[in-house]
Amino acid sequence: MYYVGIDLGGTNIAAGLVDEDNNIVKKMSVPTLPERGNDAVTADIAKLISDLASSYGISLDEVAYAGLATPGAIDCDTGKIDRACNLLMEDYPIVDKLSALTPVKIYLENDANAAALGEAVAGAAKGAKYSVMITLGTGVGGGIVMDGKVYSGFNYAGGEIGHMVIEHNGRQCNCGRRGCFEAYSSATALAAMTREEIEKYPESGLAQVAKENGKVNGRTAFIAKNKGDEAGARVVEKYLDYLACGITNVINLFQPDIVCIGGGISNEGKGLIEPLLDKINNEVFTKTIAPERQTVIRLATLANDAGIVGAANLGK
Repeated sequence: MYYVGIDLGGTNIAAGLVDEDNNIVKKMSVPTLPERGNDAVTADIAKLISDLASSYGISLDEVAYAGLATPGAIDCDTGKIDRACNLLMEDYPIVDKLSALTPVKIYLENDANAAALGEAVAGAAKGAKYSVMITLGTGVGGGIVMDGKVYSGFNYAGGEIGHMVIEHNGRQCNCGRRGCFEAYSSATALAAMTREEIEKYPESGLAQVAKENGKVNGRTAFIAKNKGDEAGARVVEKYLDYLACGITNVINLFQPDIVCIGGGISNEGKGLIEPLLDKINNEVFTKTIAPERQTVIRLATLANDAGIVGAANLGK
């Protein structure tokens, strides 16, 4: 049998036909264009399911089900997207709508949770009984997998790692709280810290890197640090302190076998992981209690395919 995984984003709808071994054997994508209306987006999803099967030379009878990963707040029991701002969807019964357009059974999950499941079954956390994925992008996303199943709480809103507070009464977060992990450890937060440092030291190498690139983003401080710039090094050190604090909290709370880190910031590779590990290893609760049994920190490996693979496993 085959499975379809769909990653519904604000910009593109990415879909893949996945085999029993979690290999994506066929991929397709179309622009989301949410301004067309919810039903038009849903019709495109249904067409992708059909097109994936036909282009690979199989019938829809050979597709066990399709999993849909979507941003925003969802209700898996009712199959509704309660609210997804970037998709312009609110209280939208997407599973029922899709079921009217395709004979394939539909499962629904939050996109961060689906990505965590993808890494758990076929990526950096494969083989782990308990794993957590943290995504460092525009925000900080999270997903928790226990015994092969996504943990999302009674209301499907669990795993919002980005909205635990790590700095009381700190920076304003878009969620309404102050001091959230996301407000200090996202790529957006790192860029804000970088701008603040450039304002203080406009003649620094950090400022020069920003000028050369024409913008400030999550890479700017790392580039400057790697060139030996002190201002860049200060920003990176400060960022890693906050990131280590949040990840240590997650480890102390869940004690997962593996924490995998994805998102744009994870592209820094060893330059991110190695100093981060030193900070976390000094802070975790179990450092002296069980030094031989410590959570492993890894970079996510599936990149943009994590949501597709995870969605394709929702029915299993």
